Amino acid sequence: MPKIKTVRSAAKRFKKTGTGKFKRNKSLHNHILTKKSPKRLRKLRKSTMVSKSDTKRVARMIPHK
Repeated sequence: MPKIKTVRSAAKRFKKTGTGKFKRNKSLHNHILTKKSPKRLRKLRKSTMVSKSDTKRVARMIPHK
């Protein structure tokens, strides 16, 4: 039986919380920031949870966390 490998790109993007949910950063906060409003940029700073429908997929990509 082969080892189950972690998807490295997913491991860098998601962290598992104590309750078993997955935390992620919001997108669109890396370049072309001048046209985005300060309010929008403030909201993009905060992390959020992975949606319920995607949690199973993320958990499969990161089996050892």
